[in-house]
Amino acid sequence: LKQAGDGTCLRSDRTVLTDYPLSPKAPPTTCALAAGLEQWLRDGVRPAAQELLGSQVARIEHSGAFSCRRLYGRAEGSWSEHATGNAIDIAAFVLADGRRVSVLGDWKSTGAEAAFLHRVRDQGCNVFGTVLSPDYNAAHRDHLHLDQQARGFGSVCR
Repeated sequence: LKQAGDGTCLRSDRTVLTDYPLSPKAPPTTCALAAGLEQWLRDGVRPAAQELLGSQVARIEHSGAFSCRRLYGRAEGSWSEHATGNAIDIAAFVLADGRRVSVLGDWKSTGAEAAFLHRVRDQGCNVFGTVLSPDYNAAHRDHLHLDQQARGFGSVCR
C-alpha cells in the first residue's frame, strides 16, 4: 500500500490481510503485525477454538488498528503502536456455530469461553511484542491489545 499519514503517524510499511476473518474488514496494518496475526490465527486461535469450544472461528471482531494518538489518548508522553498501525485491539470471536465469545463478557467467567480467551492471549505472547489483556488494567477490560513493538528484552505479556 502507499504511504499514509505524516510526522509521527506516517505509515509506510503497510499491508491489508485480504483473507482474514476480521470484522469489520481487515484494516491496513504494518507487515509485522499482519504476519503475527496470520501466525496467531493458525497456531493459536484456530486450534484453541476447536479444542476448547468444539467449533471453528468464523469472525474476529476488532475495534481498530490505526489511531494517531499517544498512549491512552494522553496529550503528552509516548506514542501508541496504534499511531502507525502496528497494533490491533481484539474484542470478540464469533464461532461457526453462532456463539460469540467476548473479552468483556467472558474473560472472568469460569467456563470454556474464558479458557479459550486466556489460551489465545497466552498464544499471542509467542507471536507479538506486546499482548495486554483485562489482567493488565481496566483500560483493557474489553479487548486484547496485540502489537509488534520491537523490544530488546523479549515480549510483554499481561
